[in-house]
Amino acid sequence: MQHRKQLASAERWVIKIGSALLTNEGAGLNGDGIQRWVDQMSQLRREGVELVLVSSGAVAEGMARLGWKSRPRELHKLQAAAAVGQMGLVQAYESRFQKYNLHTAQVLLTHDDLSSRERYLNARSTLRTLLSYGVVPVINENDTVVIDEIRFGDNDTLAALVANLVEADHLIILTDQQGMFDKDPRANPDAKLISETPVSEPGLEAMASGGAGSLGRGGMLTKIRAARLAARSGASTVIAYGRAEDVLLRVRKGETIGSLLYTEKAPDTARKQWLAGHLQLRGKLVIDQGACKVLRESGRSLLAVGVKAVEGRFVRGEVVACVDESGREIARGLTNYNADEIARIKGQPSEKIEGLLGYVDEPELIHRDNLVLV
Repeated sequence: MQHRKQLASAERWVIKIGSALLTNEGAGLNGDGIQRWVDQMSQLRREGVELVLVSSGAVAEGMARLGWKSRPRELHKLQAAAAVGQMGLVQAYESRFQKYNLHTAQVLLTHDDLSSRERYLNARSTLRTLLSYGVVPVINENDTVVIDEIRFGDNDTLAALVANLVEADHLIILTDQQGMFDKDPRANPDAKLISETPVSEPGLEAMASGGAGSLGRGGMLTKIRAARLAARSGASTVIAYGRAEDVLLRVRKGETIGSLLYTEKAPDTARKQWLAGHLQLRGKLVIDQGACKVLRESGRSLLAVGVKAVEGRFVRGEVVACVDESGREIARGLTNYNADEIARIKGQPSEKIEGLLGYVDEPELIHRDNLVLV
């Protein structure tokens, strides 16, 4: 219960509302629900809580406005639906927050925005400035221009990255489930709701059903991963049933509602938060067991001698994954050498780098300050 009490003193929340809650199963936006959540968020603002809202629903709203009964396969049609739906989504929030004399701001992000260090810092500065003026930023993935296949439910991950970005105290994920159970409640009537657990608990993935509705593809496993990502900046996560009466206010009071995945670890540095949230890796370094142990247990830099193979095409300063020989990711970081150079010096001690390349930039392939465990 002590972890629930911390919710009452939190100063900054990121709130994520999923598609299943927002869209009346695809029949347009859930206006009544949006009104209830805005009423609660406005009360939280009066209590001094800074809010960032990550909202799904743009594509589903666009489909409803265009009269489409099923999700199209063509990317350009999905992007068109997102463009149309964003108009309705923004109008829904802006009109309701205005009744409380609160301003909103639309912020559309892509994974590219969070992969570029410069754009990451720009987004961070913009959001912090908006919060300093009492504005409620409404964030969504920029589905209109994203080049990857649009995936409903990906906003769980986006919300966690935003929690890192603004250094939020808590991430609140509102969903159409009561919370997280120890087994799939749809197949197991004796399933028990997990009220409170450390986010680092190793058995959480096995408990997650991984299922999701027709409009959302996040599933509980995605929410667990999002909670762990948010924990890197010290944020605990609450997964709660969004239709519960006064759900946000009850979370604020520390009531036992939903599932609290708490963290007690110190926040990572801002640079390592960014590295941990990097979704677009440029390559992989396959490292031996000795290097895995050194990275995990000693917090040291990665040296060329521990690298067995190089995958991908990347240049100095890009983010690469460090994987063990079975392919499991151990860490990721900013490389000091490009792929061709590492291919020439892999497996060799640092003192041989200059002889092999004709020069030496750094004795480490990835310095420990630019490396984060995953």
